[in-house]
Amino acid sequence: MRTTLDLPEDLLNEAMRATSIQTKTKVIITALEELIRKSKISELKTFKGKIDLDIDLNTIRGRQCR
Repeated sequence: MRTTLDLPEDLLNEAMRATSIQTKTKVIITALEELIRKSKISELKTFKGKIDLDIDLNTIRGRQCR
């Protein structure tokens, strides 16, 4: 999808330098993906301590206890 955006040039250049991404399109896509990822993580954090999982991580990971 083509879209015309009016973005601060210095902000875009700084993002490109910080991520070593060479194209403006890719840096914007990466920023959007990261924003979505952080939002999903934030939503998951609301469940902290509210779900009781009766699992044994050692068994799941194939560890043998001594």
